[in-house]
Amino acid sequence: MRSMGAEKIAALVNTFGMSLISVSKEMGVQLSLVKSEVAQGVNTTGSCCAALVGVVGGGLQGTIVVMLDEPGFGAVVTAMSGGMIQPSLEDSVSMSVIGELTNMVSGRALIQSSLQGVDVTPPQIITGAGIRTIPTQSPGIRTFTLPFRVAQGGTLYLILSFHG
Repeated sequence: MRSMGAEKIAALVNTFGMSLISVSKEMGVQLSLVKSEVAQGVNTTGSCCAALVGVVGGGLQGTIVVMLDEPGFGAVVTAMSGGMIQPSLEDSVSMSVIGELTNMVSGRALIQSSLQGVDVTPPQIITGAGIRTIPTQSPGIRTFTLPFRVAQGGTLYLILSFHG
């Protein structure tokens, strides 16, 4: 796989961040990027659930992860389900909402980036106290954490990892 330049990676990070904000807004979740906490590498605290998808093709290989703390999880599930689903980390339907958000964000970002031939894996859902993602130490992997405050309460982290 040929190397992705810093400009292309920056464009992808911005596209995924903007896609997260726009999809969330359409679902009734108001997010605001905490610019002072954007970081290279992984920087998440207090996460209790995560949904991750892999992306490959069109010169792109990477992983997209949405992680939430418990108040953020509750706010997102409640808003996206119109209050029809009670937020519970033990309920597969409640957890599937986070997977769907990750799918929607990835789909929108990849369409907006105009990349052809990119496949997205089905989301993997993870839950547990204090879960975290461990960045790979492989050369050529660039990882970024974009933290968002959820207006209804809590924090959502968007972790993007690209081979480039």
